[in-house]
Amino acid sequence: MDLTILFVIIGLAILFDFLNGFHDAANSIATVVTTKVLTPVQAVLWAAFFNFIAFFIAKFIIGEFGVADTIAKIIKEDVVTSFGANPSLVIIAALSAAITWNILTWKLGIPSSSSHTLIGGLAGGALAATGFDFSSINGSIILTIIAFIFVAPFIGLFAGNIINIITINLCRNIKPHKADTWFKRLQLVSSALLSIGHGLNDSQKVMGVITFALLANQTAIINTDMDNWFLNDVFHWKDWFITTDSTDIHDWVPIVCFTAIAIGTLGGGMKILKTMGNKITKITPIEGFTAQTASAITLFFTEHIKMPVSTTHVITGSIIGVGMTKRVSAVRWGVTISLLWAWILTIPVSALIATGFYFLLNLIF
Repeated sequence: MDLTILFVIIGLAILFDFLNGFHDAANSIATVVTTKVLTPVQAVLWAAFFNFIAFFIAKFIIGEFGVADTIAKIIKEDVVTSFGANPSLVIIAALSAAITWNILTWKLGIPSSSSHTLIGGLAGGALAATGFDFSSINGSIILTIIAFIFVAPFIGLFAGNIINIITINLCRNIKPHKADTWFKRLQLVSSALLSIGHGLNDSQKVMGVITFALLANQTAIINTDMDNWFLNDVFHWKDWFITTDSTDIHDWVPIVCFTAIAIGTLGGGMKILKTMGNKITKITPIEGFTAQTASAITLFFTEHIKMPVSTTHVITGSIIGVGMTKRVSAVRWGVTISLLWAWILTIPVSALIATGFYFLLNLIF
């Protein structure tokens, strides 16, 4: 039964990653489509390619998957187990809640955070499993993540504002038409960097979930004997699933996660694209370039400190920062405040949904 649940978790995790790419595709392509540098189809293909390139950067250049390690430590498995609860059911409840919230916000065209739906789901599932014992979750990690709901957009806002001011001053003697031509080309670079940042941060979150699930099921994996010579003698299936800690991540885990998010990105997300592209503020090619560059820098920084943040929050902050260089009124604050409420509600609502899913699963199993 435990291994069946494990494979259900892996399947749900891949589905979540697919929806993450589908839901968040607009983040990295909104400005490049709005400024007509690429068509929506071209932009989605571009973003999907660089989402997957992020795997090779994390694996061979950075040399670690720090965000995945952080996510894997959100739930304290030993505390959950001490209550007689099955950590695997907690993960299923968390993923089910995250998938539900993602689909709902996509249908409504709200660019909420896929990352925070997952984090809220993990916390809600663990609390439900332990009778709402807060020692079952790593409070310091979750509080830091919550703080970055506000910190990350402000980093993006500040970076977008400063980079846009510098860029405008450097180009003040260039004819507008010529500048637009240059920056339409440069947007291809900034969009690629943003897609890499998205892949580095978001794909690793599901890697952390899968790694936690593997750790929680080590006894079942070790004690299970497959009555199949190919799986045992040729495939050596246990070698693919036995792991020692949250930093011991098998290569198949990131490959599956990065592939799923890249394929999901190919699905697009035009409703959210419209919100991110023009509803916050009007975007020119120069502003599109600076917003994407600021977002990419922010995502690279947060990946460096192993902090899971929302790509949605970062790019929104960057777009606002760019808009504010023209004038404060250039930003449609009504739309921005609505987005902020969606961000604030994501973690508690996801936690509540995960609680409901856990109680339901507990009745079934």
